[in-house]
Amino acid sequence: MDYQNFLPISKDLDEIDRRIINALRYDGRTAFTQIAEELNVSPGMIRSRYNRMVESGILKVMAITNPINMGYQAMALIGVRCDGSQIMTIAEKISAIDEAVYVVITNGRFDILVEVMCRDQAELLHFLTEKLYRIEGVHETETFINLKIVKESYI
Repeated sequence: MDYQNFLPISKDLDEIDRRIINALRYDGRTAFTQIAEELNVSPGMIRSRYNRMVESGILKVMAITNPINMGYQAMALIGVRCDGSQIMTIAEKISAIDEAVYVVITNGRFDILVEVMCRDQAELLHFLTEKLYRIEGVHETETFINLKIVKESYI
């Protein structure tokens, strides 16, 4: 696999760092020796740079699950409109709900976007009616149900 040109240039990362990250994005279990061989550097250099990027917060290695295989059949993106003076408080309250897996404050039509994963439609309905709509300051929502995941990528 050619590990070049997947990431934008950052002043904190050089070409070797970006290629290490891309190798791990492709397969997080790739051995340092394999990455070193493909980049024509020592495994110690890969290990050192990996540790530096983890310690500095640039890199975090974690397992990515397949929600459908885990039994989550109802996934949705929800746009939330709320009181402008309460956006941060509302976003924090939404973040505390287990079904919410991604919460961002945005501009445009919605103040907050929330990605949720639920086991079924009934659980999604419960999330909306018993959790989200009960948060003070939430005025309006629009729910976009995911029909199929076409691409899932992490930088």
